[in-house]
Amino acid sequence: MEILYLLIPLSLVLVGIIVWVFLWAVRSGQFDDMEGPAHLIIMDNDDPVIVKQKQDSDENTEDDSAKPESPSESPTSRQN
Repeated sequence: MEILYLLIPLSLVLVGIIVWVFLWAVRSGQFDDMEGPAHLIIMDNDDPVIVKQKQDSDENTEDDSAKPESPSESPTSRQN
């Protein structure tokens, strides 16, 4: 009977921790999109990825770093 003095407070602490974890998960958006990941598994995404490559001609052999950049062309807007 004396074990109840230990088990009841421990169970209340455990329930409090479970409620706190559940509220944290709801507030952080863990349950926002329950169907999206399931639909992504069955989506047929077999399209090949086309990578654009910069083609250098034989006459254009200068180093790109030696050329001054125009103001409209920033390093982040160029694609290699």
